[in-house]
Amino acid sequence: MIERTIFPELVQHLPKKEITLITGPRQAGKTTLLEKLKQHLEAHGERTLLLNLDVEWDRVHFESQLSLIKKIELELGRRSGFVLIDEIQRKENAGLFLKGLYDLKLPYKFIVTGSGSLELKERIHESLIGRKRIFELSTITFEEFVHYKTEYRYQETLPQFFETETENARKLLDEYLNFGGYPRVVLEDVLAEKNHVINEIYQSILQKDIAYLLQVEKTEAFSSLVKTLASQSGKLVNYAAHTSALGISFQTAKKYLWYAQQIFLVDLITPFARNVRKEITQAPVSYFQDLGLRNYALGLFGCLRSPAEMGFVFQNLVYLTLKTCIKPGATALHFWRTKDKAEVDFVIEVGRELIPIEVKFQSLGREEIPRSLRSFIAKYGPNDAYIINLNLLKTVMVEKTAVHFMPYYQLIMQRF
Repeated sequence: MIERTIFPELVQHLPKKEITLITGPRQAGKTTLLEKLKQHLEAHGERTLLLNLDVEWDRVHFESQLSLIKKIELELGRRSGFVLIDEIQRKENAGLFLKGLYDLKLPYKFIVTGSGSLELKERIHESLIGRKRIFELSTITFEEFVHYKTEYRYQETLPQFFETETENARKLLDEYLNFGGYPRVVLEDVLAEKNHVINEIYQSILQKDIAYLLQVEKTEAFSSLVKTLASQSGKLVNYAAHTSALGISFQTAKKYLWYAQQIFLVDLITPFARNVRKEITQAPVSYFQDLGLRNYALGLFGCLRSPAEMGFVFQNLVYLTLKTCIKPGATALHFWRTKDKAEVDFVIEVGRELIPIEVKFQSLGREEIPRSLRSFIAKYGPNDAYIINLNLLKTVMVEKTAVHFMPYYQLIMQRF
């Protein structure tokens, strides 16, 4: 089993009365995580009940709150216990349903999972204000992937592994850049089976999340949008180009892009700007939440070849890693581009402190600082700046800014 770094956080939240709500992409491993929580609780003498709304004989217990309470009391009695509910998005008005249960002050702790949908992302969140804590489960991160592939031998010495086992480490990086982190993809060893799995996931997203949950009829147009976003990962989103190429309206293009965010398919990051006359202040940049799915949309799953193509995916990997390095709510992640075409890949905003980050898919032999990064440093004078690369670890000063050349694997340990 692939160990997930989110698991200890979930265990810490078990004593809390508020609902534990686990969200994330379809087939990211939420059901497996729920089953592992059940095993953990039972190993500590707790009584549990696991219900799955994808299972017909479980679904009948969700016809009303009363029918569910009767089922819980039958299995757990009226003493304290843990009720684990999988695929809550299948329940109509799920947010109000859970709110009613919580407000009854029952002696049960509810742990709930759900894939991305409008019902889950909007109504459930609104209905459960003050009654839940949300945990977002991504597909397998690069750190989790490496630990699994190395059989957890280097959990305390991961940087040393990358520095010592350079050839093996590079193979793992190439594998992750090609295939991404869907658990079933990671667990398959045969390329044909990996292709079968990723195709099934991709079609499931279109047929269930898009066509059914989001009531989008033109799945062909949405699929074409996904391919366009995949080809432009890390680049400015051009709404006008989407409308022209796909034959849809501007508003439909924006709506489809919003849908893609709601189902955990892509993220959009906004530009950082203080001088609106010279800096780009509107168009966002898109990144995929899973690299394998991005590659599959382009017909490149498992067959990335060119350094340029690998570079785009590597930048996407740095984005996904940065997401795990920043404090939610206290830290914002942007990019910086000017109308003069100076650009920095990422800008972390911590209060009034700015941290620019440039990405280079290169093995560097010396400290070369890009002109755009120098422009940002001259304009904003940050205390620190980073150049994420394949191998170089060194710090140099540019004016009063410490520019850190950092190998990608060191970024895993960083916190902003």
